Amino acid sequence: MSFLLGSGAGFSGDRTDAAIAVVDELIRRGEPCALIFETLGERTLAAAHRRMREDPQGGYEPLIDELIEPILEKCLSRGIRILGNFGAADPDGACRRIEALAKRLGLPDVALVEVYGDDIRQRLSHLDLVPWEAEVGDLPDETALVSANVYLGAQPLVEALQLGAEVVVAGRVADPALFLAPLIDHFGWARDDWDRLAAGMMAGHLGECGAQVSGGYFADPGFKDVPGMAHLGYPIIDVEADGVLVVTKPAGTGGLVTERTVKEQLLYEVHDPANYLTPDVIVDLTEVEVRQLATDRVEVRGIRGKPAPERLKTTICYDAGWQGEAEISYAGPNALARARLAADVLRERLGFRTPVDLRARFDIIGHLSVFNDDDGGMANQGDEQPDGDYRLRLAVEHSERRWVERATQELMALYCAGPAGGGGVRRHFQRRLLSASWLVRREDIVAGARWYRGDTDAPESLGEKRAAS
Repeated sequence: MSFLLGSGAGFSGDRTDAAIAVVDELIRRGEPCALIFETLGERTLAAAHRRMREDPQGGYEPLIDELIEPILEKCLSRGIRILGNFGAADPDGACRRIEALAKRLGLPDVALVEVYGDDIRQRLSHLDLVPWEAEVGDLPDETALVSANVYLGAQPLVEALQLGAEVVVAGRVADPALFLAPLIDHFGWARDDWDRLAAGMMAGHLGECGAQVSGGYFADPGFKDVPGMAHLGYPIIDVEADGVLVVTKPAGTGGLVTERTVKEQLLYEVHDPANYLTPDVIVDLTEVEVRQLATDRVEVRGIRGKPAPERLKTTICYDAGWQGEAEISYAGPNALARARLAADVLRERLGFRTPVDLRARFDIIGHLSVFNDDDGGMANQGDEQPDGDYRLRLAVEHSERRWVERATQELMALYCAGPAGGGGVRRHFQRRLLSASWLVRREDIVAGARWYRGDTDAPESLGEKRAAS
């Protein structure tokens, strides 16, 4: 019998109702399965660490209630295990929140297990670190350090499942490892069965970004049309014991699963298809076959694996001063010329009102912004639509907040001291985060799984209690 992996979210901020249809489909099919929530990015994790400085309860996924509440009772009552990296900087706090949610819903005690070992801030100076890329530079000063987290693999997640967890809460684990772990637990794959581990890891890679494999981030009207995008069905990956995958989605939902959607996601963020590095296995995609079996059913086979890398990726985030943005709109006759004049005025003002080491970028949204150069020179080329609707955007950064505030205030002053017709000003500023990636020796990392005990009785009995009820 195959094992089903349902995707409930692909990033922090994803649709919080997506998992409902996935769970209903998993229940309908009645096969062994798990539900996965992937909600963590590098900056997301650093932001969670920063929130904890101000709020000790703010270190986990802020949408955890909205993600979990609609599906928790159904999953617990039907034995669908939940795995998620929604613990972010505080897996213990996320467990506490899920426990409180279950009590509020009148549910019995939940078997909660948390994964530990990814946070290495306290050990950073004692570890043998190798830069991921040549331009990484030196480690940041300890006073600027915000987060330092290792990408753990599937093993501590497997340990959590073997403890009897109904909900597994992790922080920084490799995204696809969340999907690989229940496959290892279910099929009993060996830790050196590289081809099957690679297939399981790519099952996770196909599902980790949520709707990206079922029509999200794919649609391009007239070229790649996607039906029902307001009700996209999030993916379900059907995995056989031999590592053959079938990508599908819940019946009756929007979106589509085709060879093209699967191929796009299969290669998404894969720098070398012959050597895709993950903590558990190096994946080789050079012999992969992708085949449409039926509507919204695509088979993937031929994934190969190589021995796991000796070192694990570690992402370090640190404070790097302040950044700010400010915008103002110009519309109507000759609007492009007025927006350009506003940029010229602002550039000149910053030249004598702010320090020379203030970095500034000027974009004219509606004319040129995404592909503009940092000095704004390209925005002064061409006058194809001088009478359109344009928005001047200023982005700045500096080590001191006061100069970022000053620069954004200068744009606001264009209301009355700039070209005619400016309006709709907005401005904000915040601390700036930078990140760098390093490699740490696998043997230097101590990671595992442990029960979240909270205020409940011994959790070892929870699995038996659930089975008996």
